[in-house]
Amino acid sequence: MSLYLRRLFRRPSFVAVLLALALIAAPLTAAQAADRLSVMLDWFVNPDHAPLIVGKEKGFFAAQGLDVTFIEPADPNDPPKLVAAGQADLAVSYQPQLHIQVAQGLPLRRIGTLVATPLNALVVLADGPITTIADLQGRRVGYSVGGFEDALLQAMLVKHGLELSDIELVNVNFSLSPALIAGQVDAVIGAFRNFELNQMDIVGRPGRAFFVEEEGVPAYDELILVANAARLEDPRLSRFLRGLEEAVQYLVNHPDDSWKAFIAAYPDRDDELNRRAWADTLPRFALRPAALDRRRYDRFAAFLVEQGLIESALPVNAYAVELP
Repeated sequence: MSLYLRRLFRRPSFVAVLLALALIAAPLTAAQAADRLSVMLDWFVNPDHAPLIVGKEKGFFAAQGLDVTFIEPADPNDPPKLVAAGQADLAVSYQPQLHIQVAQGLPLRRIGTLVATPLNALVVLADGPITTIADLQGRRVGYSVGGFEDALLQAMLVKHGLELSDIELVNVNFSLSPALIAGQVDAVIGAFRNFELNQMDIVGRPGRAFFVEEEGVPAYDELILVANAARLEDPRLSRFLRGLEEAVQYLVNHPDDSWKAFIAAYPDRDDELNRRAWADTLPRFALRPAALDRRRYDRFAAFLVEQGLIESALPVNAYAVELP
């Protein structure tokens, strides 16, 4: 076992998730065990995961002979690492992080896409003093994840004649919209347009979004499914993707019935924020989850090289595949 993985197994949150996985893998017959499949989510269940939940609740995964279990992580950074360590079958992750993690040596491959457009945005108060990105000069910008979000921001600023040195970055952790509403910062980067904008509107402080893909950042897949590179021939993966495609088709054809299935499985998600997010996320789901746009991934890898986040752009098959 590598030093990286030995250190990973010492993390309390990582061990807690391993225990959860162990409980899921209760004694079963060999035939049953072969058909179980675990999916680590990137965060708690929310409308971003609608195709997954519909796939399970409407029986599309079962029709493929799969018993799929979703696991909410103790730490949202852990799911890809658990897959890399062979402790989960699949993880919901993000295309930008995939490039970086593979460059760091994690044995991961993208096998499918959930959300096929960026959700990330630079958000300001609609009634505030920022009307263009150029207005950020000398202002405070909040962020939650260092490294990638400030690279996005740098690319957006350059388009308007600014540099990172022209603003003050403030780490607000995951308190993005609260920090903006409270006046602690003048803008936030990393806000998901389908959630933070709705959250701000609900509390009576609407926001204005500058979309990253319109401001110098190449388009990318926000949410993807990653598998261990050594397990790509596992027949369950192709069956899972077939069930997922059927689930997405059902979701877009029957959004109301799909919403009912979602809140029946997760009744505590039945609120105004999740209803709005459901409607806003619906057109962003990948209709062909297994399909891979290699040129798009190449473009984004080149962008990461330009931003200094990875040293070189690897061949696409080093981090993404299209399964038969």
